[in-house]
Parts: sequence; C-alpha cells; structure tokens
Amino acid sequence: MKKTFLTLLAAVLFTALCPAQGRYALVHVSAANLRLSPDYESPLETQALMGSAMEVLDSSGYWLKVHLLEPEYVAWVNRLQVTRCSSPEYAPDMVCVAKYSTVYAEPSASSAVICDLVRGDKMEMGLKLNGKELRKKGFRSVVLPSGKPGWVCARDVRPISSAIPAEPSAAAVASEALSYLGTPYLWGGTSVKGFDCSGLVRQCYLMQGILLPRNASEQLHCGTVLPVEGVLEGRWDHLRPGDLLFFGNRETGRVSHVGIYTGDGHMVHSSMVVRHNSLLEGAPDYYENSWRLLYARRIIP
Repeated sequence: MKKTFLTLLAAVLFTALCPAQGRYALVHVSAANLRLSPDYESPLETQALMGSAMEVLDSSGYWLKVHLLEPEYVAWVNRLQVTRCSSPEYAPDMVCVAKYSTVYAEPSASSAVICDLVRGDKMEMGLKLNGKELRKKGFRSVVLPSGKPGWVCARDVRPISSAIPAEPSAAAVASEALSYLGTPYLWGGTSVKGFDCSGLVRQCYLMQGILLPRNASEQLHCGTVLPVEGVLEGRWDHLRPGDLLFFGNRETGRVSHVGIYTGDGHMVHSSMVVRHNSLLEGAPDYYENSWRLLYARRIIP
C-alpha cells in the first residue's frame, strides 16, 4: 500500500511540475539517443535529429521518458539533449545539408564551438538585416531549438523551402542512399553517425520531405505493392531506383531487413555497414541474404 501511494504521489507531483518545466521538448543536439530505459547501458531504440519534437511523460534522474511525435516512439532521452517547452509546435526554416557541420559562437571556425550538426538537422534562420538573412565571412546566422544563436558555414545549411523538394524524387532517394556508403551499422541509428536498415531508409526519404515509419515492419505497409517474382533470377524491369525491398523469414513472412533499390539488380542497405550489393547470385558483390527477399514497395509513384 505504501509503495502504491508513493508511486501515485510521484506521478501527481510530476504532472504538477511538468507545465512549469514544459510538457514538451525539442531536440537541440545533432542526434539525440533514445533508449529503452533510463540507463546508458540500455539498448538504443532510435535517434531523433535536431528540431524533433516530443512529449514528456515522466522523469528519472538525468533522463526523461518521452513520446517522440514523428515517428511515434516512446523511449528515454538524456535531459541535457533537449529543451523543454510548452508546445510541440516548432517551425524551423533551415536544414543542415552537409553530412557533418559545426555551429560556432561567432562567424569564424576559430571561435568557440556550440555543437555539431548532421544532415537533416533543423533550426531557425538567425539574424536578419532589412528583412534579409544576415551572412558574414561565409557563415550563416542560425538559432538552435534551445534558443541559442550561432553561426554555420554557409554551404552547410539551406532554407528548408529550397533544400527539401516540393516534388519528391525516387531517383534522389537512391542517390541519397549511395552517398552514405561506408557508414557504420548502428542498431537504432537514424543519422549519418550510424544507421540500422530502416533508419537509413527513413533518412533518405526524409530528405525528400517524406516521413516514413521508424521500423521495417511498419515501412512495409507504405506505398504500392510490387511483385518480387523473378527478381532473384534477374527480372527486375518492373523495379525503379528508390523502391524498397524487404527481407525476412520465408515461412512466417516476418520482415527483418529493408534496402533501397538502385537499379540493375542492386540495392543499398545497412547491414554491418551501409553497402551496395547485387541481388543476383554469382555476382562479385552478391548480397548473401538475397534469397530471403519477401516483398517490394514503391513509395514515390
């Protein structure tokens, strides 16, 4: 009875305090690690890029239990990686387009470092002069989700309106995937710091303005169904670069892996490392688990 009372009391106190601290939070680091439980040794569930919004559900020491809003996910994040706020509404207008970049305190690479950036991070445009963006010495002014101002190399960030196309391109998805070749595999990874298979897929479509679910088993239910008969024998005329290929258990139909088709019987996928493999047995770059191909989907018509 005592334990139940203390648990209820803690929940009431957290609910009472949460509005003052902010019921929601925004990621203000390049890629926040969300874990299964409030412990650094706990499995990595997913990552959230800068600018991602989440609802705060609970707290424990250095950790916040959060409901990530896009994609939906409940996990624990270190509280120093997010900024508490009263609303999940955040309207960033700048995005990092470089694989890696740095935010500096001043428009100089020799000034103090505020934080790092990775491709896909979102923030707000900073200082303006007469309504126009202010640039200095090859740097652009930005404001991070934490509210902290900084400066980024001008070529590394762009307005979202010009960086994310109004009309997504499946070919651009395939090209994006190829640009990550050699990136290490990371279970739960969704950034260039490390990808798992579905994290790579999500990132490539995200840069085309398309938000896919987090996991391969969920991504399977997106888009248009494509036949896979004959694909492993070299009949892939019906596939286009950007299509998704799903692999798994042939007996149960359970999906455990996903890759992005790039044309000519090849795909890019994150398996031990982001790599480019052939689906055709006997090819020098043959993917050893191609025989487990189950499904194919087209996301962009």
